[in-house]
Formats: sequence, structure tokens, C-alpha cells
Amino acid sequence: MGQIRDEILLRKIALGLKKLREESGISQDALYNDTDINVARIETAKVNISVSKLSRLCQYFEISLSDFFKKVDG
Repeated sequence: MGQIRDEILLRKIALGLKKLREESGISQDALYNDTDINVARIETAKVNISVSKLSRLCQYFEISLSDFFKKVDG
């Protein structure tokens, strides 16, 4: 069985992360330097982001996973 991809959810997550990053005034390069996570492909929904990476990014932006998903799904 292959990897499951929910394109709609991935796009919502991608837009949510991009919005958080831009509202914080942080470039993709700065975010990579701070977290060692390359968000360029994540922000375009080209990769199936892991829960661990999403959790780390939420910690970085000081938002809980549940609050992030509320914003993304709201």
C-alpha cells in the first residue's frame, strides 16, 4: 500500500504554515536555519509533511497543533 495523500488537507496546511511564517516576518531561509526544516516544498503542498515536522514548526511559531488545525480548518 502506498503513501496516503490528502491534497486538500496538504494545501490547507501549506497555506497555514506560509501565513504563520509571513505574519512572523520570517523568510524560508531563516526558518531553515532555525529549525533545519526546508519549508519550500511543504508550503507548496508537494510533500506529505510528517506530524513530527508539523509539531516542530508549531513549536517554533508558538502555536499548539490543535490551534493550528483550528486556524487551518476554520
